[in-house]
Amino acid sequence: MILNNARLIDGTGRVWDSAAIEIDGSHISSVGQATDPATVDADVLDLGGKTVMPGMINAHTHICLDGSPDPDAAWQERSLTENVLVAADHAQRTLKAGVTTIRDLGGVEGVDLGLRDAINKGVSPGPRMLVSGLLLCMTGGHGWSMGREVDGPAEVRKGAREQLKAGADVIKVMATGGVMTRGVDPGSAQLTYEEMRAAVEEAQKAGKITATHAQGTAGIKAAVRAGIGSIEHGFFLDSEAIEMMLAGEVYFVPTLAALYYILEGGTEAGIPAFMVEKAKRAEEAQLDSFRRAREAGVLIAAGNDGGTPFNTSDNLAGELECMVRAGMSPAEALGTAHALGARLLRMEAEIGTVEAGRLADLVVLDADPLKDISAVRQVHAVVKGGQFAG
Repeated sequence: MILNNARLIDGTGRVWDSAAIEIDGSHISSVGQATDPATVDADVLDLGGKTVMPGMINAHTHICLDGSPDPDAAWQERSLTENVLVAADHAQRTLKAGVTTIRDLGGVEGVDLGLRDAINKGVSPGPRMLVSGLLLCMTGGHGWSMGREVDGPAEVRKGAREQLKAGADVIKVMATGGVMTRGVDPGSAQLTYEEMRAAVEEAQKAGKITATHAQGTAGIKAAVRAGIGSIEHGFFLDSEAIEMMLAGEVYFVPTLAALYYILEGGTEAGIPAFMVEKAKRAEEAQLDSFRRAREAGVLIAAGNDGGTPFNTSDNLAGELECMVRAGMSPAEALGTAHALGARLLRMEAEIGTVEAGRLADLVVLDADPLKDISAVRQVHAVVKGGQFAG
């Protein structure tokens, strides 16, 4: 099959005015200038007027959470069967929105693990998933209601081993408080350096990647010293933290959309007042941290914290729009959801660019996102692993 005559943003920095992308099975076999259909012995799909780009990568989402005003309460109110169906629906909508790979950073009751496996077996449609299983937090810490509470390096080590045994692709630790847990402060440190180091060591032994929820400055620095792979949220970065991230090539996933949609909805939309109040306190610092990290050259990958209020997993477009409003060019924002996201996931040899040998993960858009980033919402078609998504 050949996708022909489309404007191509190939993820390497090159833009083709009119390209032909040949797909053989699950992979891209060649990329070149648009071809004359009469000269090839293959099915040719003319995409004149369309834009093709790599499938997007959402590096921070929670497929189990539903984007309601209080997602944790909503989970508790439904049966497990209902929650599985809700998560499967989120996965299908996420794929149709052009997100072909996600990193899920906090599942509930094993649903993320099971859904990943069902998608891989072709039982249920959805994006390619890397999942963390249960996040690791201190007793009563941020995320305790959906995580594995651990205290001390030995418990953290055991908790990490439990997630690896269950099949986790990622180990996630909670370095600080956060917005959506009652009674904790986003700036406060929670798991210690020694605790996080134990988790990182277990992940490294198993060849897995790591991530940390880290909003406060002290927690961010402790996580970086512990060898963490990515800082999620990073509300209160200071110059030293940024320098540490640069030196360690630690990725930053800012999740600007999470606060944006909480503040846009507010208590009028039913979001608990404690969440709105904490979001208001953190908003200015988050945007400032993002701008300074970007200017310094910190590696940034896109993740929308999907599942948070009014911000579901299929809304990676909302994160890219926030990044552009905060100073990125559309091309730079797209890069965070393409090549940089692939590198963060250690999948750059498979996804993130449109090149021969890569998986055929493609999004066909009706408009050009380099002119207006909101064009990523105008999805005409999605190809994952060489197959059109239904």
